[in-house]
Amino acid sequence: MKHYKFGYVAIIGRPNVGKSTILNRLIGQKIAITTNKAQTTRRRINGILTTDDAQIVFVDTPGIHKPVDKLGECLVDEAKSAIPDVDLVLFVVDGSTSAGRGDRWIVENVLKDYKGQIIIVSNKYDMLKNQQKREENLLTYKTLFTQNYPTVKISAKTGRNFDTLISNIIRKLPVGEKIYDEEQITDETMRNIARELIREKILLYTHDEVPHSVAVIIEKYEEKENIDRIEAQIIVEHETQKGILIGKNASMLKKIGTEARKELEFTADKKVYLDLQVKVIKDWRKKNKDMDKMY
Repeated sequence: MKHYKFGYVAIIGRPNVGKSTILNRLIGQKIAITTNKAQTTRRRINGILTTDDAQIVFVDTPGIHKPVDKLGECLVDEAKSAIPDVDLVLFVVDGSTSAGRGDRWIVENVLKDYKGQIIIVSNKYDMLKNQQKREENLLTYKTLFTQNYPTVKISAKTGRNFDTLISNIIRKLPVGEKIYDEEQITDETMRNIARELIREKILLYTHDEVPHSVAVIIEKYEEKENIDRIEAQIIVEHETQKGILIGKNASMLKKIGTEARKELEFTADKKVYLDLQVKVIKDWRKKNKDMDKMY
């Protein structure tokens, strides 16, 4: 007799290995923001996949790296806190390159006490045409562990081998009943989704000197039947960054606001009024006592 499965699966790895893209591909809809910049994901995001055989709650985590400031420490803590209670960890690696110090740091500092199951997910492997080099790269990740964990090669960009990945995950989950409605794909609030979508547009449209110094705080989120009203504050560390974010004649702020509003309206399935303000809090990443509100 075939049993239904239920379980929690953490997605971890270095920055920019494609974790959020993998989550969105698994769920079949965008719930996690994605850019080519590090620290795009700052908080855990749950995505829910329901199949005929199982319900899987994926926990997308911030990219893990050795922290250099208070924000970095918070991001590592955020990722670490997701691991103890999950049934399975997907350790996502960049299959187009060999293992580096960042991968080793994760294994030695984040996964060392984890007693559960792990699947090594080699993303971007299709970027490398040399089959022998692919296998050599994969071996460098496998040898980071003392146990012989299974591996799955995928392409988050094309969706290649995702069926294989899902079937491997389901096999390792415990027997259990679903706890979410079949139609539900996340348990995130619209307030959190708004904060992340605004930050995504900032990362996409501003230069390198701005993204890492940005935080978004939702000051007000008022839901009505026909329209949601959102007031958000964008935090930066320096006046020059504020100037870049606002732009000439407020052109950049308008662009960020317009693009975020469009996506919010699609997600909320109603009109959205979005008011953005920019505030400078010097060196907030290093010493802010309200860091939990900021990142």
